[in-house]
Amino acid sequence: MISISRGRPFVHDSAKHQNAKDRYKQIVAVHLVLQRDAQILFQLRKNTGYEDGSYSLPGGHVEADETAIVALQREMQEELCIEFNPADVEFAHVSHRKGDDHERIDFFFIVKKWRGEVTNGEPNKCDGFVWATRKTVPGKLVDYIKNALEHIEADKPYSQFAW
Repeated sequence: MISISRGRPFVHDSAKHQNAKDRYKQIVAVHLVLQRDAQILFQLRKNTGYEDGSYSLPGGHVEADETAIVALQREMQEELCIEFNPADVEFAHVSHRKGDDHERIDFFFIVKKWRGEVTNGEPNKCDGFVWATRKTVPGKLVDYIKNALEHIEADKPYSQFAW
């Protein structure tokens, strides 16, 4: 098949893209910026195999047949034992991140109103919580989380990390 791309003919390699299952896939994750006054909630990672001993934001992977907001709700129920109204979710940032063997799309959402008391729903993966600002976290902050928070503070909705 030949089409026009940027004013030039382009030949599609139909053998390369026989169906959608053959296409490259990226991992999609959601992260919660839970705000209380001027502070946000950070969790201390443990037993995850990635950045254990560092602070991060609550979050997780988007599963099949889930929107980003539904994934955020599910993850927050599992990790923090809280609920929130989707209407109270504010999109903050998206980051395209490159790892050693994968690429990820990370969505960051701000929530200021929720129901329930923050409780550690995954004590096997989380060693506790701290309310702080990006600059006052009492330990190491996961690098891509720090990068995203800096962009959120600068009101920049998109970033790339580790490319």
